[in-house]
Amino acid sequence: MSESLSKIAKEGLWSNNIVFSQSIALCPLLAVTGTTANGLGMGLATTAVLMVCNLLISYARRLIPPEIRIPVFVALIAMVVTLVDMAMNAWLHELHKVLGLFIPLIVTNCAILGRAEAYASRKPPVYALFDGLMMGLGFTLALVVLGAAREVTGSGTLFANASLLLGQGFAWLETTVVPEYRGFLLMALPPGGFLMLGFILAGKRMLDKRLARVPAGAAALERPLAENL
Repeated sequence: MSESLSKIAKEGLWSNNIVFSQSIALCPLLAVTGTTANGLGMGLATTAVLMVCNLLISYARRLIPPEIRIPVFVALIAMVVTLVDMAMNAWLHELHKVLGLFIPLIVTNCAILGRAEAYASRKPPVYALFDGLMMGLGFTLALVVLGAAREVTGSGTLFANASLLLGQGFAWLETTVVPEYRGFLLMALPPGGFLMLGFILAGKRMLDKRLARVPAGAAALERPLAENL
């Protein structure tokens, strides 16, 4: 079981990451990552939706007729997103105002429906819940990395206004990385988001290729040793 869970974790965080590998959910990614705090808030909200939806669909998978499964999945996702939207409006009102329409639009995030159809509807609840957690954390990782890169290059800060948006418990995250930095306005605008995302995706591809060469090189070194034995 642990081996299977480790595979799910690797896929969600890296090899099948919603953004870095599947290149989906780019609309909220580029829209809310002007600051790192916004990205973190959006990522955690999406993670909560993924986990609850996966769990509900896994429990109800034997009760849902295959012919109407997609409308039922969409209805369940919409219900969960509505509850998350109301909860954020009640307890994280400032963040709710900043993210605005993008919280209800989590319903249209094809990654959530995709995981419901491809995984949660076919697996036991424990695996479905863990898959939702890992996929959500992978998406949050992408939002935070892109938001951090844009915020540092755009204004020289990191997690600015985190205490206002996420609560006083996140005040320790607020950092000034480059004092007296005037900023690079392009990074705060949508074109800067596209540019920075391109650099990050290119870096991941290069890292994946380098990691893929390491096992191949190790196997090539082991082969002569095995032949001598």
